Amino acid sequence: MATFDPATLRYDTNGLIPCIAQAEGSGEVLMMAWMNAEAVARTLETGRVTYWSRSRQAFWVKGEASGHVQELLDLRVDCDRDCLLAIVRQTGPACHTNRRVCFYTSVISGEEVELMAPQ
Repeated sequence: MATFDPATLRYDTNGLIPCIAQAEGSGEVLMMAWMNAEAVARTLETGRVTYWSRSRQAFWVKGEASGHVQELLDLRVDCDRDCLLAIVRQTGPACHTNRRVCFYTSVISGEEVELMAPQ
């Protein structure tokens, strides 16, 4: 077993890596957001999932403002080391639209269909 170093991940030209949040138990995909090396390190240190907000250019601890916390249970690295999977215990909705997940729109026969309303 080797010590994990966030610097060994493959970040894009902006120093970011996508992180998919998945609900414990059900395996439901909750959302995707970006992390930089510091966000990865903070997530591992605190157990609270921390992302990098591209629009605000700041760290974003999931649930810090809304109370819809993501508690990290497991952080997995894909085979190319260019994508992360965070298995989380989600409190409340994961999406900023107040929906359970961010993937609430489906494209069916060329039409967008909303699969769930806000909670």
